[in-house]
Parts: sequence; C-alpha cells; structure tokens
Amino acid sequence: MAANKSFTIVEYFGGDDGYRCGYCKNEKGNFSHGMWSHTMTVQDYQDLIDRGWRRSGKYVYKPIMNKTCCPQYTIRCHALKFQPSKSHKKSLKKMNKFISNGELPTGQDDEARPQEPSKVCHAEVKCAAITDIQKEVAECPTVTEVQKEAADAAPTGPETTKKDLMSAPDGRTTATSTKAGAVMGADPSRPPCRKAKELRKERRLQKEQMRQKADGVSSIVSSTPPTPTHASQPKTLEDFIDESLPDKSSHCLEVRLVRANPPSPQFKASFDASYQVYKLYQMAIHKDPPDKPSESQFRRFLCDSPLEAEYSPDGPEVGYGSFHQQYWLDGRLVAVGVIDILPTCVSSVYLYYHPDSASLSLGSYSALREIAFTRQLQKQSPKLCFYYLGFYIHSCPKMRYKGQYRPSDLLCPETYAWVAIERCILQLENSRYARFNQDPDAGDARALKDVGRAMVLYRRAVMPYAAYSRKRKGSSDETEVQQFAGLLGQDCAERILLYRA
Repeated sequence: MAANKSFTIVEYFGGDDGYRCGYCKNEKGNFSHGMWSHTMTVQDYQDLIDRGWRRSGKYVYKPIMNKTCCPQYTIRCHALKFQPSKSHKKSLKKMNKFISNGELPTGQDDEARPQEPSKVCHAEVKCAAITDIQKEVAECPTVTEVQKEAADAAPTGPETTKKDLMSAPDGRTTATSTKAGAVMGADPSRPPCRKAKELRKERRLQKEQMRQKADGVSSIVSSTPPTPTHASQPKTLEDFIDESLPDKSSHCLEVRLVRANPPSPQFKASFDASYQVYKLYQMAIHKDPPDKPSESQFRRFLCDSPLEAEYSPDGPEVGYGSFHQQYWLDGRLVAVGVIDILPTCVSSVYLYYHPDSASLSLGSYSALREIAFTRQLQKQSPKLCFYYLGFYIHSCPKMRYKGQYRPSDLLCPETYAWVAIERCILQLENSRYARFNQDPDAGDARALKDVGRAMVLYRRAVMPYAAYSRKRKGSSDETEVQQFAGLLGQDCAERILLYRA
C-alpha cells in the first residue's frame, strides 16, 4: 500500500504520570501510554487502534486499562449489518422534516457524538525539532536496506498512486424530488411507489451532475440507485437518508469530504469558517472561555495528523488518510466530522457543530451519515467494512450510547480479540475493568517475541534494536524499548521506527 520509503516514526513518552480525567474529572486518575508521531502509515495506525491506541492530532495514546479511573474500550460497528434503531430513525426524520418544511425542533442535541476529550500534549515539549526529524526521514534507507540490516541481527520471516482528489462529497440531501401538484396517497393507475421514487432519485442525480459540471466543481455523488427491496423488508439507513423531498424545500443540505492532510484547496478555503464553528462549539457546549479555543489548538487537535495521503489499487477512490466531512446548510457550514479512512474502517475522531443547530441532533445524524459513508466506501474496497466510534466507557453513562450502534464489538484489553458488546456489558456491570475473552488460555497472538527486532531510527539510520544496542554499548534503555515494543506487538514493532536521539 505505502511506498517503499514510507515509515512510521514516533517518540515514546511512557505512561507513569496520572493526569486529569475528561470523564469523571479525577485530577490524577487518568493513566495512558503516549507517543508523538511525526509520520505514520495508515496500515500501522489501523494495527495500532486494533491494539487499543487512539490519536489526538499527532499525539497517539493507549489507556492503561487496569489502572485508569475510566477504562476506555475500543468499539467498532459492523457497518454493513447496521440497522438504525428507533432513536436513530427519529434523528434522520428530524433532519428531513427540517430540510423539507423548515420545522425546527426545540432543545439541544439529544445525543452526543463519539469523541474523546483532548489530550494534554505535554509530549510536544519533549519532542525533538520536527524539522530535524523530517530531515532524518528524507535520509532514511529504503525498506530493502532495512531488511538487510535486520537479517544481520536476527532471523527474518518470510503501489500505485492516484492523483489526490481534492473534494469528494459522500452525498447530498436536496430539494428536487417530486413534481408540483403530485397526488398524495396510493393511486392504482400510477406505477408502484418504489419505482416512482427511483425515477425521482435519478432525476435528482442528473440535475446535481449538470449543476456541478456548470460550476466546475470536482466532486463525487453516489450514482448507484438503491436496489429495489420487497415491501415487507425494513427500510435501510440509506432509504432514510435519501428520503424524497418536495420541489420547494425550505433548506438544502450538502455534505462535502475534504482532505485535511495534506490540506486540499477546499480545506484551506473553508479553514476560517471551520475554525469559527469549532470555537463557538467549544464555548457553548464545553463552556470554554473565549480565549481557550485558539487557532493553534484547533490546528493541533483537529487538523494536524501524522497520516499521509495513501492510495491503493484496491482501495477507495478518495484514498486513505485524514479528512473533514463538512455539513453545509444553505451554503453555510454548520458541522464538521473529523474522520480517518483506514484499510478496514472509517474511524471517527471528533464532531463539532454550530450551537444554533444543536436542536437538529447533528451528533447522531452525522454518525449515521458516517456509517452510510463507510458502506459506500466498502463497495470500492471490500475489506473496508467497519466504523470505529472511538472509545466506549461503560463507567461514564454519557458515553454508553455508542453501544446502541449495533452490531458492535469491544476490544479485549488483554488478548486484543473482538467480542460482541452484549457479552461485554454483562461483565462491565460488575467491574469497570474486564477481560472479555473467556478462554483462560488465550493470550496476545501478536505479543513481542524478540525485542532485538524492534526498529530504531538512530543518527539518520534505520536499524533493528539489536544493532542499535551494539552501537550504543552500555545503553540503559532496553527496559523502555521492551515496554514500548510490547505495547505495539511484534508486527508493528518490526515496522514502526522508535526515534533515539
């Protein structure tokens, strides 16, 4: 997938210090391992989140599950099997009603979004100058040279790039669906309702494509009409999202996908609007003082990413990496979902919205749109079939809603096996921390076997730790490297470069 000179380069900071918990507000109860990632391949990050890691900007952290006050379990939803619940349908219908006739419900968003509190990036203080690291990355040997050095230290075991797509909306909800004067209710002299809907959707799609060509906008709109279903089958998620609307709708909602890293022209053009929405959101929803949601914080937390753009012949057309999914209502930005597109999943990072739109349940609505987007990408890349919602915290009632996006699994903190959430909840009712894998003999299948094969970046050269320790006679960091490599697992430890000054 990645080019030969693509590496993941990190600095590890350990996990001894406790800090404030964003969930229970315990001042010293939150413990996690942390590392600063200067660059990271999407496959490495996929493997890391499947071992309980998570990113906040370029800071990547892994909660110490049996020590932290609020254990955070990685949760994933089987996007292809997902069926919206009654509550989810309510959120979708609420948005459609608003777009159709301007009916605005009262009250705030009734459901939050999958998101974690921002991490204190004390790691930044310990980092070497990024420019120095970038220079070392440029001078790293090729993978072939790395493998040759690894062979000297220990026995070893046995892509096409596409042009960057600048903007790719996953779909639109527009106001061109029914003819004026259409008769309401069933009419035996007219075609079946389902076929009529198909024709309307096709006409709507054609109008959208004509409009986009006229505007010269580079975008992707789902062009595959939904497969007709039997009347007795339940409506799918896409059915609710694409629900027909009258010609004279009160509003128009457009969803745009823009690449955040490297920033596309569309991302740069909408940066100021995006930052203003974030600032208002933090002040109104999280009660931040006006000077706290700074532009630098916004960039560091939600724009910066270690994931470079990657493309694969069997991957999605938009490629892999970090994106912002923007929600534009009548030409005005009202919400942004920060997501990562990885080899087997769409991973939700954060969601923020304009406080004036809080009553539209944008938290729930955008999560459902992201699940639908995952299903759309899966048609292009069959293995991309999961939607990761971040962390599930059973001890925090406000975060339990994530378990309603089913079917879903939680990650066992000891064996890193996925277990159906229904089984996990029974254990979490009795204990904050739980091993979900019921097999007492099961262990970590990818456990570290040989610390000597863990990869190190030292003096602009890539080498296995065994070679590094010979160069640095008397080095006292083997315990730290062993702990770090153990958290990564053997596979990642043999690919991810640990920076040593």
